[in-house]
Amino acid sequence: MVARIQMVLAEKRTSLAVLRTGIVLLTLPMSIVALLITTSRLYDPLSNLMLIIPLFLFNTVLVGLGFTLIFRALSRIIKQDRLLEEIKRKTPDLQKYIP
Repeated sequence: MVARIQMVLAEKRTSLAVLRTGIVLLTLPMSIVALLITTSRLYDPLSNLMLIIPLFLFNTVLVGLGFTLIFRALSRIIKQDRLLEEIKRKTPDLQKYIP
């Protein structure tokens, strides 16, 4: 039973790492856009459309991937919490050791 608890907690740590990665993938495009807005007076956006359009497409892909990772991680975390609650109900002796 302890091995199962350790496995579920390890999976939960992995899901939290995936959640953290998804959050980073969401903030990276926002940082890029903020940098472009800040420096926009130094260049002409219309003359640089060949660079800006692919950049915004890339940012869109990063945002989509970030949301996908976040939703997957959150659903797995919920599932792992349910498994831990089930283990707590089945083994009352281990309740004080399970977070």
